[in-house]
Amino acid sequence: MRVRVLITPKEGLLDPEGRAVKEILQDNGYKVKSVRVGKVVELEVDDPSQVKEMVEKFLYNPLIEEYVIE
Repeated sequence: MRVRVLITPKEGLLDPEGRAVKEILQDNGYKVKSVRVGKVVELEVDDPSQVKEMVEKFLYNPLIEEYVIE
C-alpha cells in the first residue's frame, strides 16, 4: 500500500521558503495570498497501521511541523 505524508510548517511559524516563493510569484504578477512550503514523503508499506508511529518517531519535528497522512 502506498501512503503519502504531507509535512508542513505549523501555522504562525516562520516559513522563509514559502515567503520567498510567494514574493517571486507576486513579483511576476500572480495574485497569491499565502504560500506554505513543506515536504511530501511517500511510503510503500505492507501494514499502514504503523505509518503514524513512523511519522511521529522519525519523519517530522513536532515543535515546528504538522503532518497529514493520505
